[in-house]
Amino acid sequence: MGMSARDLAAATPVTRDRYVDLLRVASLAVVVLGHWLMAAVTPGGQVGNLLAVVPGLQVLTWALQVMPVFFFVGGFSHALAHRSRPRYAEFLRARLQRLLRPTMVFIGVWGALALVLQLLGADGGLTGVALRLVTQPLWFIGVYLAMVAFTPPLLRLHGRYGWGAFAALAAGAVAVDVLRFAAGVPYVEFLNFALVWLAVHQLGFLRADGMIRRPALLAGAGLLGAAALVAFGPYPLSMVGMPGEEVSNMAPPTLALLCHGLWLVGAVELLKGPGARLTARARVWRGVVAANGLAMTAFLWHLTAMLGVYGALLALGVRLPEPATAAWWAQVPPRLAAAALVTALLVAVFRRFEHPVPPGPATAAGGPLAALGITLALLGVLGLSMTGLGGLLEGHTAALIAVRVTAPAAVAMALAGWFLVEHAGRWGGRGAGDVTSRRTR
Repeated sequence: MGMSARDLAAATPVTRDRYVDLLRVASLAVVVLGHWLMAAVTPGGQVGNLLAVVPGLQVLTWALQVMPVFFFVGGFSHALAHRSRPRYAEFLRARLQRLLRPTMVFIGVWGALALVLQLLGADGGLTGVALRLVTQPLWFIGVYLAMVAFTPPLLRLHGRYGWGAFAALAAGAVAVDVLRFAAGVPYVEFLNFALVWLAVHQLGFLRADGMIRRPALLAGAGLLGAAALVAFGPYPLSMVGMPGEEVSNMAPPTLALLCHGLWLVGAVELLKGPGARLTARARVWRGVVAANGLAMTAFLWHLTAMLGVYGALLALGVRLPEPATAAWWAQVPPRLAAAALVTALLVAVFRRFEHPVPPGPATAAGGPLAALGITLALLGVLGLSMTGLGGLLEGHTAALIAVRVTAPAAVAMALAGWFLVEHAGRWGGRGAGDVTSRRTR
């Protein structure tokens, strides 16, 4: 049985950067709250976006689109983790266990439910919308997998070039947008899924080595850059994706989103002092530790909870008001409370899959297998975020960059990738381990 949050909090080393843990929890909490608020379900059961209904609210995404903060924190954590576990396969297993295990359970449960619903002919209406929407946040898992996969080579570049490595990724993002908007080169924009997010991730490496010394300059430059790009360039105001828009700052990411990330990273670094003092309080730190132990499970299931609340209201005959009306806003607090309660129940059921199992020893021989595994898992999870789980029996497809993929194929890739990552370094590792052992005698 694992240690309690109180015990884990009490055992925290004095050298741990508690502010980073607070940022991780807070950023995911803001994302969950944002998803709950943006979902605007009409009286007829159609799911829209509040930011499309009230475009003036899109400016709030400049503060509430906090995924860059989570990826920045990931870079910091991955740098420290890789330096303590330099073998690739061992590093991947240690970093991905708390990510992939709950994700695969989520995919398995929803996949089985989707199949049953389709066989029963009950996959229409809001249920059909749910089958399409619940997997959309998996794009975040896919991007995070890429960050973990690229940590070893990018960390080496960071060690050699420092800010130069970040600058190279940022320059690549600039070049992609120039080719996309000025030259009309097809498909080039998808490179920014890697370049933009890996650039933000690289900032975490810089923080790990104490190299972000002027956060106010970083925040100011990012904010001014984003404002200029939106005002004078082809970039929309919203820092989250909007339905039907020709250009999205999120999918694929743009230079404007990278500037937004710089602004947010600078801002949270400016708050490092107060944040450290806050997390030094025993009660606050226990709360952060407890939240970190279930954050990924809550993230995976929060849309299920929200759509479940709306489904229950419709099933009970409760007439939903038109989005953004006074009556709709009046219902927001009870809806959020209900979604939080259902999420808590789902977390109680599934959180045990987030508890890490200490990985066994790995050898250098597992590196190529681990690389193949994380590639398959990445493609599978991203593919499922695009296809959703509707139309399983009809072979519904969606475009993953330039390739059509089905949900069953995406699930198969994700499961195969997870299996390979879990077992990398264990197969055929005796010989490599013996060599290592002999060399150290």
